Amino acid sequence: MKQHHYSVDVRWTGNLGEGTASYRGYRRSHELSAPGKAPIAGSSDPAFRGDADCYNPEELLVGALSACHMLWFLHQCADAGVVLETYEDSPEGVMVEASGGGGRFVEVVLRPRTTVRGDVAPGLLRQLHERSHALCFVANSMNFPVRVEPAVD
Repeated sequence: MKQHHYSVDVRWTGNLGEGTASYRGYRRSHELSAPGKAPIAGSSDPAFRGDADCYNPEELLVGALSACHMLWFLHQCADAGVVLETYEDSPEGVMVEASGGGGRFVEVVLRPRTTVRGDVAPGLLRQLHERSHALCFVANSMNFPVRVEPAVD
């Protein structure tokens, strides 16, 4: 079995001088980076004292699911001779908090919208979305439902 390894660096940047001496005494700011790539400014969700101007881990997870599906869909279209001209998605994830702290995602819904050049056989785009979803590395790794509701046909 072929393996691929991925790594990033995560560095907390929210120390206000007192470290984590108190829960309210530090920022949740952090930075994700990898050699040769622009850093991504992160924080926690504002509901958890985070910075609304930064991406939070939950948004990045939803975005990763959407991007993985999109990349597989582009591949499937190219293989099927479908000329895709645009692809947009506005995915949504639902996370629930547990009563004792923590929580988990219970669902992510992808809603891709595409335009294609020329005529496409009825149902083909839906089939390509289904195949893309079945192949998506990230969706296959989740322990919650990931639904795809494409705006097609």
